[in-house]
Amino acid sequence: MATKIYPIHGLGCAHCAAKMEDKIRQLPQVEDASIVFATGQLHLTADDPDALLPQVRQILSSVEAQARIGVPEEHRGCTHCHDHDHEHDHQHHHDHDHEHDHHHDHDHDHGPHQGAVLIVGGALFALGAVLSALELEVPAKVVYLASYLLLGLPILKASVEGLVRGHVLDENFLMSIATIGAFCIDQFPEAVGIMLFYRVGEYFEHLAVGRSRKQIMEAADLRPETVTLADGTRIPAADAKVGDLLRILPGDRIGLDGTVIAGESRLDTAPITGEPVPLRVVPGDAISSGCVNLAAPLTVRVDQPLENSLVSRILHSVEEAAASKPRITRFITRFARIYTPVVVAAAAATALIGGLVTGDWHYWVYTALSFLVMSCPCALVLSVPLAFFSGIGAGSKMGILFKGGATIEALAGVRVAVMDKTGTLTHGDFAVRQVVGPPELLALCAGCEQLSTHPIAKSIVAAAQGLDLPQPEALEELPGLGLKARCQGSAVLCGNEKLMAAHGIPVPSAGEGAVVHVARDGQYLGYILVGDQIKEDAPASVQAVQAMGIRTAMLTGDRAEAAQPVARALGIEEVHAQLLPQEKLERLRDLRARCGPVLYVGDGINDAPVLSNADVGAAMGSGADAALEAADLVFLTSRTAAIPQALKLARRTRQIALQNVVFALGVKALVMVLGLTGQASLWAAVFADTGVSILCVLNSLRLLYTKK
Repeated sequence: MATKIYPIHGLGCAHCAAKMEDKIRQLPQVEDASIVFATGQLHLTADDPDALLPQVRQILSSVEAQARIGVPEEHRGCTHCHDHDHEHDHQHHHDHDHEHDHHHDHDHDHGPHQGAVLIVGGALFALGAVLSALELEVPAKVVYLASYLLLGLPILKASVEGLVRGHVLDENFLMSIATIGAFCIDQFPEAVGIMLFYRVGEYFEHLAVGRSRKQIMEAADLRPETVTLADGTRIPAADAKVGDLLRILPGDRIGLDGTVIAGESRLDTAPITGEPVPLRVVPGDAISSGCVNLAAPLTVRVDQPLENSLVSRILHSVEEAAASKPRITRFITRFARIYTPVVVAAAAATALIGGLVTGDWHYWVYTALSFLVMSCPCALVLSVPLAFFSGIGAGSKMGILFKGGATIEALAGVRVAVMDKTGTLTHGDFAVRQVVGPPELLALCAGCEQLSTHPIAKSIVAAAQGLDLPQPEALEELPGLGLKARCQGSAVLCGNEKLMAAHGIPVPSAGEGAVVHVARDGQYLGYILVGDQIKEDAPASVQAVQAMGIRTAMLTGDRAEAAQPVARALGIEEVHAQLLPQEKLERLRDLRARCGPVLYVGDGINDAPVLSNADVGAAMGSGADAALEAADLVFLTSRTAAIPQALKLARRTRQIALQNVVFALGVKALVMVLGLTGQASLWAAVFADTGVSILCVLNSLRLLYTKK
């Protein structure tokens, strides 16, 4: 299966986009299809997506005459339908501003004079109101009619086209019927007012959605057009090859992932990780694309081509996330299919039954027209997905990559946060914390350990820097125990309690952590206490998670002696140590059964099975590729603080989506009840439709300004 992304131009409303998506999904050759109204993109998965374009074009035009499909973006072809392999991302050879700044035409006037049309139409409406107040009824009606034709002709035209295509419940058709009905019952001001405010509402809705799309996609799309080689030649970024040397001047954005070869500088990593503190880099340091060079020129060797670099992976993650829809969005889409027919039927029943029973046809037709104005579910179909899309965009600015709206929804319901120890709560860098014994103990142990590649051995050698280390004449590593050596003519043992016990050497109780005991010629000398360093932000982060009512737990493959002190220092409520990958999975399932949905945060290759089986799996950005692939979200900062940040953002996103649902349905229901009792006018109905839609969109956009 291959997945391609196609831009769609001329989308008129989110509800219509949902209809298009449903019809495309029904094509027998289609494995999956998703239309993202906020980005104006069709994500199409099939054996040959391009071969389906004629059918897709027909579907688009059958729903909206002006909707058309554009040239596909260079999108990776997946070996599996939902494969997220980082090795096949985007290749871009064209202008990104052009690519991501398509207008999606929420209005019906696609020309440059829409604002002028609204101003002139509004002025004519105001003139009609003045003439009416002066009791010049005939001139007032002529002016109202002129205003209506100026504003409403695009709607009337679209409604006729929709009717020809069989769309009786099309938004344009219903708006046309409502306004023409108002004319028929001699409500000229309200007929024109409905059309004016409908058009104005569309205009501002278009601006709001366009602004959100532009903000999010510009924040996500950090790919460069060109890069500068070390000899000063500028080439397209997509043409740069692994091994090429790039020159990065102060103020330049890093174009491709690479390694610093020459120069020292500071990098602004905020565009990628959201971190405000500049990062110092020196020769040998790996640097990520998307960061900005601040201080001095750098020479960088390209390690990844553009399509595999971090900037492309971020953009791909945001685009894929927008196409992955949460349950509430799917529910709203299904609800919208029922809502419009039910409201239209209620309008017809109100007019007929009310008119027949009371004989006051004017009153009941007027009430029915207000129902028709409110029959479009766009406020829901647009604002709920936009809330999740805004949450995804807000996360990307904080260095949190959600892989879908469904991930945000699931994260908002998490009851347990389970964390790995090494690399998640600790730096994963061992350091000597205490030396107990004679002065020569550290140098003697470091001399024996200096050829070992074990992290504990490396930490001991690092602590002995500057000391005169003896060279062992013979050395033997004992897996799971330590080592024995002949050094300075003596038999030396360095290792754990089991090694000492095997040689009949008693040892004292030591502090918590990794303990390396040292003996010489059968006599116990002392021990070195080695511990992993807890991340500076870990204590506050764990407390922040617990303050949200979420239980914390640690699952680690490390020994209990190393895990327990870390858990105690952080206040973690439940610890399970010395676990194999399968045992981690069993413990995770037990936690889910006891406490509810589980978030698991890890970074190691052995975490991949647990990440993929958790309700939400989160990977530290510094982790192994397998962990990043298996995870539902990625913390690019690799900081523990990202965990409560992501949880808070997910909860706020879900809260805003629910606010939109309750507000939109509540206002519509209230206006309907008030209409039945004669307390609501068509103006209130316009607010319940277009006004509510704008307010819900603006409510969703609040997420883009979420503070950490």
